Amino acid sequence: MRYLLILLSTLTFSCMQQTEAQNIPESIYDFKIEGLEGDLIDFQDFKGKKILIVNTASKCGFTPQYADLEKLHQMFPDDLVVIGFPANNFMRQEPGSNEEIATFCERNYGVTFPMAAKISVKGKDQHPLYTWLTDKEYNKVKKSKVKWNFQKYLISEEGQLLEVYGSKVNPLDPEILEAIKNLFENPLRQ
Repeated sequence: MRYLLILLSTLTFSCMQQTEAQNIPESIYDFKIEGLEGDLIDFQDFKGKKILIVNTASKCGFTPQYADLEKLHQMFPDDLVVIGFPANNFMRQEPGSNEEIATFCERNYGVTFPMAAKISVKGKDQHPLYTWLTDKEYNKVKKSKVKWNFQKYLISEEGQLLEVYGSKVNPLDPEILEAIKNLFENPLRQ
């Protein structure tokens, strides 16, 4: 009987995971995510703006990128939304609570851009947003893998995945700035 219960619970868990995977929204604008301070980040609010999604960590060699993410956020306040997603997926580099992360970001880097509550960006407990970002079946553009902290996903003002930038690509890198500026200047996008 005990083995039957274990088998049933395993099958139930497996079915729940498949159901969750099947509930990935078609559009990035259908995501509503808990914010770092308990608020709600509704992607519907970002229609018509570019979005830069970044998985962050407080104890990473790339953590100083928070300062440049804030600068980027300040450079394009009406046209670009930067959103940080704290994650503890790589060498336990984001061990803090949501409150600790919020305090760290504000105190050390003056972060004012939206920050989500801590999530998982890879593995069995991957957040559905990151499933959408990394799986071509959902984003309709490309398959990718989150390789480390501070990987960046650029989304167009129409909600389409445009590009994935690795951790070593600084938020103020000419490649990212040029991609953002090209979105402004391309008459076909208006």
